[in-house]
Amino acid sequence: MSNNNGEDRTAQVSRKTKETEISVSINLDGNGIADIHTGVGFFDHMLEQLCKHSLIDMTIKAEGDLHIDAHHTVEDTGIALGQALKEALGDKRGIRRYGHFDLVMDESRSAVALDFSNRAHLVWDVMFTVERLGEDMETELFQEFFNALAGAGGITLHASNYYGTNNHHIIESVYKACAKAMRMAVEIDPRAANSLPTTKGAL
Repeated sequence: MSNNNGEDRTAQVSRKTKETEISVSINLDGNGIADIHTGVGFFDHMLEQLCKHSLIDMTIKAEGDLHIDAHHTVEDTGIALGQALKEALGDKRGIRRYGHFDLVMDESRSAVALDFSNRAHLVWDVMFTVERLGEDMETELFQEFFNALAGAGGITLHASNYYGTNNHHIIESVYKACAKAMRMAVEIDPRAANSLPTTKGAL
């Protein structure tokens, strides 16, 4: 599928700072193929869920100052992925724009609602009872990732966990719900394929 200009809905973004070096390539109309290596194992697992369930192909390579902690790597990956989403969407002509999904994973239930509005805003209602998942992922960094993703992507994103006892299930249900909502939002609406999804004339 292509955008209104007949171009593939793809993007490649590179971000290099004194703390990280990141490259991201995405195809909005892919099959959920993931090639993700950030050096943070649990984070890779979550990004693979985002890729698989959104059907957005993602290649993400990140090298960061992991000898300090994972903060810069996680945040800058969110920034680069948000920038790639924004670039791939172009003027957003034809997209559904809004997406939402309520998802269960075993005992945990989470929901994400989002809007590719070009107005960045994160509402984060997700709590954890442990400080770390896996060997290298502090749970507070999940909010940092979604804040960076929303900020760079111009996304209004509301994430809520209703209940759950397993922290792995809690955050994985959030990523999967986000993926499903994202898939809905970036799809071309066949009834409005040549229209901007706004009355303002631009997003």
